[in-house]
Amino acid sequence: MRHLLLALPFALLPVIAHANEHHHHDHHDEHASLGSHEHGVAQLDAALEGNVLEIELRSPAINLLGFEHAANSAEDKRKVADARAQLEQPNRLFGLSAEAGCKLDEARLESPLFAGKGHEHEHEHEHEHEQHDAGTHSDVHAHYRYDCSTPDALTGLDLRTLFEAFPGTEKIQAQVIGPNGQQGKLLRANQAQITF
Repeated sequence: MRHLLLALPFALLPVIAHANEHHHHDHHDEHASLGSHEHGVAQLDAALEGNVLEIELRSPAINLLGFEHAANSAEDKRKVADARAQLEQPNRLFGLSAEAGCKLDEARLESPLFAGKGHEHEHEHEHEHEQHDAGTHSDVHAHYRYDCSTPDALTGLDLRTLFEAFPGTEKIQAQVIGPNGQQGKLLRANQAQITF
């Protein structure tokens, strides 16, 4: 399954390039968002194979938190905790239909801003220095693995709740592999669905 997710960005480049020919006004935005750290833009890959659904979300931290620096103030730490809490409820973020019976098997959240407290205290200044050297660009990477009892009922993903939860996210470049093949689509809050 993991090889499907890894292959998605490459497999779908021709599909996305072809789609861009019909949407000239989005051509630069869509092409530039692939694999880059662009504020307001996130990437989502999903693969449905048999009963297993895997979803990966990659986003600049500023889209989810409103900042990218180390969380030092109480307000910043509260925003980090709130974002984590939202990301730990992926069923609602991805609009998975209840009929599909998808149960979360695994969830991993990775970001320098999610470092544990022990790490923060021990390496706080060193960590901040590393972030400044990198232009204070921090990313959030979330990976989810589901087992779906009725995968045929899972027709697609609906990311409206994700856009509502994280208003700093303006666009999501979604790429999926499912029973009907593969496709890529640029999603926005008013056009937030993609089908498998």
